[in-house]
Amino acid sequence: MEAVLTGTKYEVVKEMSKKYTVQLLCELTGVSRAGYYKWLKRQESSSPKQVEDHKIKKLMMECHTKLKGIYGYRRIQIWLKSMHNLHMNHKRVQRLMGELGLKAVIRRKRPYYGKKEAYVISNNHLNRDFTASKPNEKWVTDITYLIFNGQKMYLSAIKDLYNNEIIAYEISRRNDLKLVMDTVKKARKKRSVKGIMLHSDQGFQYTSKQYNKLLNKYKMTSSMSRKGNCWDNACMENFFSHFKTECFYLTSFRTTEEVKFAVRKYIRFYNHQRFQKKLNNLSPYKYRTQAA
Repeated sequence: MEAVLTGTKYEVVKEMSKKYTVQLLCELTGVSRAGYYKWLKRQESSSPKQVEDHKIKKLMMECHTKLKGIYGYRRIQIWLKSMHNLHMNHKRVQRLMGELGLKAVIRRKRPYYGKKEAYVISNNHLNRDFTASKPNEKWVTDITYLIFNGQKMYLSAIKDLYNNEIIAYEISRRNDLKLVMDTVKKARKKRSVKGIMLHSDQGFQYTSKQYNKLLNKYKMTSSMSRKGNCWDNACMENFFSHFKTECFYLTSFRTTEEVKFAVRKYIRFYNHQRFQKKLNNLSPYKYRTQAA
């Protein structure tokens, strides 16, 4: 990153040297004259491949800045192909990103918290089989907390394992039964839910009699992770990890409205624009519509 900033300063010196002395411009930009002249000599003797690499690096910086560093080299490779029709080997992309010092932001792991007293516990029908042969066959759901500006909110979401699409979500200040019930009701308004398996952990909301009564009413099959085993619902945890790393942790939120807007904007991006390797480098929405 520092090398790119220095190169940009050299470009400013070169452009402004038509009106001002190089010595003055180097002092103002904080670079050495010797370094500038070495850079200038390299620019004049650059090979076509070096010139091309320089242009590609600028595009990488554009992508990295625009998306706040959430893409690693594989997704930047897809971005270059999709947005600029540049077909590049992933090793070259990785090398150029290394020269720029660009790395994807690292996800933070979500700590596990034990459940409260259970009432109705379903079998683990999903059994870590996180694949589905068609839409609306297997859904997973969970809740995560969002801490900001001394406040806390809770995000409940449902994901379709066929294409990892977020079907429905709800945000609330309270981590209660109403939150998960409203999420399921919203999903039912968007899709036909009869016969769908809905997997969750053994949180007190999901083991409540009211929640299970609602699933029975909608003719949905309840599935639950084993006690204290977060890996049984890892696919849902994966989405929350992406959201927090690629959106929530990158912004300082002040109000609940700002958080709600960010969640809505990210989920739309995730469903409609975010490439996923397991989906043939398509977004969840494009994968579903192409299959249809």
